[in-house]
Amino acid sequence: MTLEQLRIFVGVAERQHVTRAAEALNVTQSAASAAIATLEARHGVPLFNRVGRGIELTEAGRMLLDEARAVLGRAASAEQALADYAGLKRGTLRLVASQTIASYWLPPRLATFHDRYPAITVELAIDNSEGAAARVLSGAAELGFVEGMIDEPVLAHWPIASDQMVLVGREAVEVVDEAWMRQAR
Repeated sequence: MTLEQLRIFVGVAERQHVTRAAEALNVTQSAASAAIATLEARHGVPLFNRVGRGIELTEAGRMLLDEARAVLGRAASAEQALADYAGLKRGTLRLVASQTIASYWLPPRLATFHDRYPAITVELAIDNSEGAAARVLSGAAELGFVEGMIDEPVLAHWPIASDQMVLVGREAVEVVDEAWMRQAR
């Protein structure tokens, strides 16, 4: 028994007419008749009584109609659930980040993400850069935020931000000479 057979059965049962159901379901009349015949033959029970040029459900057909509608409803729900995951409408996103990124850079971005995708649960783990890469490699996290490059060919890398480093010192103490400062730039 396939979902398509059930879909055709429900269409025929609701219209009490094979040809009209076939037209509404965009299948040929012979395909609709074959689907009904296959269901009846497989289970050895008639689903429709042929009355003149019309049809009506048998007792088995009435029982199957309720079940078929329920199955088709669950199948539609399953499709919607998959579409929701694919469309970022629900699910869980497992992240790992270094302590500094998790404490300072990530929170406002996670808040924006939550505003856009409120049904996505975010799980955040904190680890050093190597640990974050290891978690992504093992599948314990989908994405990792690290400081610096990770030499792992299996992992893709996307630069998303950079820090500006500033050297500070007291005026009275010359810590670094001018040549070293030029070289550092």
